Amino acid sequence: MFLLQVTLVAAPSLPAMTAVNDTTAPSADSFLTGGDLQVRRIGLGTMRLTDATGDGTQAGAVIWRAPADPAEAIALLRRAVDLGVQLIDTADAYALGEGERLIAQALYPYPDGVVVATKVGNLRPSPGEWVPLGHPAYLQQQAELSLRRLRVDTIDLLQLHRLDPAVPIADQVGALAELQQQGKVRHIGLSEVSVDQLDQARRTAPVATVQNHYNLTARHHEPVLDHARQAGIAFIPFFPLAIGEHARPGSVVADIAGHIGATPAQVALAWLLHHAPNILPIPGTTSIRHLEENAAAAHVALTDQQYTALASLAAPAGEL
Repeated sequence: MFLLQVTLVAAPSLPAMTAVNDTTAPSADSFLTGGDLQVRRIGLGTMRLTDATGDGTQAGAVIWRAPADPAEAIALLRRAVDLGVQLIDTADAYALGEGERLIAQALYPYPDGVVVATKVGNLRPSPGEWVPLGHPAYLQQQAELSLRRLRVDTIDLLQLHRLDPAVPIADQVGALAELQQQGKVRHIGLSEVSVDQLDQARRTAPVATVQNHYNLTARHHEPVLDHARQAGIAFIPFFPLAIGEHARPGSVVADIAGHIGATPAQVALAWLLHHAPNILPIPGTTSIRHLEENAAAAHVALTDQQYTALASLAAPAGEL
């Protein structure tokens, strides 16, 4: 694989670092997704790049339209690639496909090694609605539209955004498998699934990734993570930085961050990387400074004692 040769500028609290793109560097950890897509483990979630409509008082409203001026989002996407980020995650439901168009506008033709993952299976009839729809014909139509918006012949990773309880899992996964057989999809992924649902899906087609809600404190999907690890499936936690009050001054996260010269966000990402080798966090941001901070988390090392102290922060069942 050809890799861009760039130097990662460290966050102010960290020492100068080896270039992220040097895969021989101890901190440049990667994962072989689907058996043929080697990606660095910290990716980029792009849902927030379409945050352009205002006050956000209605759920989902802030990802309903494309930015009126896409320049900042384009600059952030290009900076991500410069920093060595390889996994770019989006969905057809983000601003009704405008998120995919934005990625193509910023990155097409895609540099070697960049993997664009998208999702299908969620209707957006209004700004506040996300409605799972898994009819095979609909999933295949949406995949065709994603191909056009991303300007590719093959989608590297196509994920079911949500399983539709009204449609058999075999039919939903089978629709994506047909696209895979046609060469339009390289790998299939799932989102927000249980161990049983994952096993059902794998009876129809190989599953390369699982994208579930998971972070330092929200670990209700630990059984899915363990199951995926044993099967060699990448686990992509969304909302990987939702640590809230645990990042406040005097907290365990903040104390460890201060001790090692990192930020609380970097500590939370470092814990995920330490926790399991198949975890690929995709923190989202609209700030280049935060993007650089997140990418630098790949260089943050935790001691076993620090890892254990952070692991104790998991919220009890029922508090998520």
